[in-house]
Amino acid sequence: MTLSVLIPIYNYDAQALVEAMLRKIADEDLDAEIVVGDDGSTLETAWMAAVEHYDGVRVIHSGGNAGRTRICNLMAHQARGEWLLFVDGDAGVPDTFSLKRSIDAGADAPVVCGGFYHPEVNPNPEATLRYKYERAADRHRSAAERSKHPYRKLSTFNLLVRREVFLSIGFDERCTEYGYEDALFGIQLGNKGIAIAHIDNPLIHLGLNDNDKFLNNTETAMRMLRRIQAMMPQDAGLLGAANSLNRYHLTWAMRLFYKLFRGTMRRNLLSRHPSLFVFNLYKLGYFLSE
Repeated sequence: MTLSVLIPIYNYDAQALVEAMLRKIADEDLDAEIVVGDDGSTLETAWMAAVEHYDGVRVIHSGGNAGRTRICNLMAHQARGEWLLFVDGDAGVPDTFSLKRSIDAGADAPVVCGGFYHPEVNPNPEATLRYKYERAADRHRSAAERSKHPYRKLSTFNLLVRREVFLSIGFDERCTEYGYEDALFGIQLGNKGIAIAHIDNPLIHLGLNDNDKFLNNTETAMRMLRRIQAMMPQDAGLLGAANSLNRYHLTWAMRLFYKLFRGTMRRNLLSRHPSLFVFNLYKLGYFLSE
């Protein structure tokens, strides 16, 4: 059994992650490689030259900023392992994490979602919105919670997939911008009846964006959701709320609210003490209006 750890990168220094994964591979005596996929980084690139000289590490380049889905698909096609472990470049590796634990869970399913969590102390004081949002979401990220809706709760942050299964589906390259590649991959797995095992084997998410960057990414994700909304579940989350407003002929009211209070909401969300209630209103208003 062989493993390929695939780390997509764009303008982020993942040397510490690569070294931590190499230690896990050695400690657990695994036949594994690490593939770093650089999606046209223009910053934080010197570290890649260093890790290329490590045994068992390769760096491949997309030739431009083609998007996360494309670089992941490229890595998967060039990987040598029977199993592919996708790990976001801004992940940290806690002592409790085990590559073997995920691989062993693969005996029950060809897709294994290990999960992730966030530090108890915010590592970036300029990321109050992202940190508050993620810490609230962490309460619902246990394996037991994710298993209630296994396809909807799939995350590619720490995802093990049998290579032949992944290559039969791949990440949807219509997701050229931020957001929803994991949601679409989960839908495709569900449509094909491919089992997912959700386990508690989390990594740590360390790379929290500043408030303005996270809000910009959220807006990009809302535009992406509009493009793919016909493919998404209509009864939950933001689409469920939007459909409820439409059903009761109240979409106009939300659009008016957004138009009147967009600036006020943005000031709150970019502050040191953002409100998640305001964040949800802002997303819904943006989705319906912009």
